Amino acid sequence: MAVLSWWIAKDKYSSKRSDGIGGDYIELREFKFFLLSLRQYFEYWVAFSRTDVDGDRRINIAEFTAARAMMEVWVGEIADIEGEFKKIDTNGGGSILFDEFCQWAISKNLDLEDDDDDIAQ
Repeated sequence: MAVLSWWIAKDKYSSKRSDGIGGDYIELREFKFFLLSLRQYFEYWVAFSRTDVDGDRRINIAEFTAARAMMEVWVGEIADIEGEFKKIDTNGGGSILFDEFCQWAISKNLDLEDDDDDIAQ
């Protein structure tokens, strides 16, 4: 009976994905990639926070323009600052949200100048 109870509990709490590929949990072989991805998004959050001066978790055009020199260190030259802002603001809301910023940062290979890149190796 104890074996049956264990089997039922195991089945009840087991991870099931709708696509049938693996479980919903991070497996050991995926853990390093998870940590590297988490670290990368933390770097994006730091960059986003440095740009979002008023702390409202949105970057407006004034903040974006004021942070131009800082962002050019991270991503390279930005020729048209207003055009770049409109390109990042994919939902057209007039401000850049964190998810929009992340998509842009990924496409530009954003890299903070003062982080510890060698730690992730």
